[in-house]
Amino acid sequence: MFAKTEFEGLEVGYDVPALPGMDEKDIQTPCLILDLDALERNIRKMGDYAKAHNMRHRAHGKMHKSVDVMKLQERLGGASGVCCQKVSEAEVFVRGGIKDVLVSNQVRDPAKIDRLARLPKLGSRILVCVDDVANVADLSAAAQKHGTTLECLVEIDCGAGRCGVKTADAVVEIAQAIAAAPGLKFSGIQAYQGAMQHIESFEDRQAKIDIAVTQVKEAVAALEAVNLQPKLVTGGGTGSYYFESTSGVYNELQCGSYAFMDADYGRIRDKNGNRIDQGEWENALFILTSVMSHAKPQLAVVDAGLKAQSVDSGLPVIHGRSDVKYVKCSDEHGNVEDLGGVLRINEKLRLVPGHCDPTCNVHDWYVGVRNGKVETLWPVSARGKAY
Repeated sequence: MFAKTEFEGLEVGYDVPALPGMDEKDIQTPCLILDLDALERNIRKMGDYAKAHNMRHRAHGKMHKSVDVMKLQERLGGASGVCCQKVSEAEVFVRGGIKDVLVSNQVRDPAKIDRLARLPKLGSRILVCVDDVANVADLSAAAQKHGTTLECLVEIDCGAGRCGVKTADAVVEIAQAIAAAPGLKFSGIQAYQGAMQHIESFEDRQAKIDIAVTQVKEAVAALEAVNLQPKLVTGGGTGSYYFESTSGVYNELQCGSYAFMDADYGRIRDKNGNRIDQGEWENALFILTSVMSHAKPQLAVVDAGLKAQSVDSGLPVIHGRSDVKYVKCSDEHGNVEDLGGVLRINEKLRLVPGHCDPTCNVHDWYVGVRNGKVETLWPVSARGKAY
C-alpha cells in the first residue's frame, strides 16, 4: 500500500484515476477497481483451503501482475510463492520482495536465460520449467557464470497441448540431466492442465484431470525408481484445485483467477451445479465505466471499449444489473442495451471482464475501494513485462 506522500504531485484524471479518500462516484473512468472486502475474503478462503488440505499455494502472478496483490496473498492467504510466465515478469516480483518465484514456462533465448540466472542474486529462490534436455546445458552454463542455483521442474503436457513432454521416460531423461548439471537442482514436476479450467461441467473437468493425475503418478513412480524424488508436484487452477488437492500426488496449487474472478470463470459449475461466482468465489475486480451518451432511447454508450479490456473470452457482464446489458464494443465505446431507458449521463457501471488476466495488463492502476471510498491505489507492477 502506498503512503499518502507517494501520491503527492499526481493529478487525478491524468496520472491516476483516483486518490485515497475520494468517493467512488468521483473515480475517473474507465479504470480497474477492486472491492477490497471481496478480494480479502477470496484470498483468505483459498488460503484456508490450501492449509486444510496440506497444500502449498503458489499464487499465479500473471493474473494480476501486482506486487501489492501478491503480498496480500502472502499475508492473508499464506501463499508460499508466485508463478510468472516471463523472465521480466518474474524480475518485477523478485525486485518487489517476493522470495519464491517460479517461471512456469520455458526460457530458451540466451539473453533471457542469462537474466534468469542473475535473479537469485537478488535474494529469491528461482525455479523454471524445462521440457527439452537441450535446454539443460544452457541453464547450467548461465547459473555457473553467475554463481547461482536455478531449480528446475520438468513440465508434463497433461492435456493442455502446449509445452511439456508426454511420457514418463522423457520426464526421467530430463530430470537426470538436470540433476547432473552444475548450477541446477531438480526440484520436481510442473503439471498444469490449462485446457480444462473453463469447461463448464464439473464432471467433464474431473474426467480431464483424472487422466492428468494418472499421467503424473506414472511420472512420479518412474522418477522414484531412479532415486529422483520430486519435492514439488505443482499445478491446479481456479477451475480444478479441488481435484489436484485430493489427488494424492500434487502438493502445490497454482490458482490465480479465484482472487479477482471474471465472467468466463464465473460460468463454470461446482459439484452441485451452481456457478462458481455465486457462492464459491466473489467478483472482486471490475472495470468501472461511465455513461457518455444516450442519444438513442434504447442504447447507452459507455467509455469502456476494447482499449479497456480483453474480450477474447466474451463480452463483460454488468454487475448487479439485469435491466441493462453490454452488447458490443469498439475501440473507445461500449454499447449498452437499455430498453427501459433507465441509465443517465455520467452514471457509473461495474463491468465484470470476460477475462481478467489480459484485461489487467492494459491498465496502470488498481483502485481499491471499501464502503464507497477509495482506500488505496496499487500499480499494475508488471504491466507490459512480456519478455
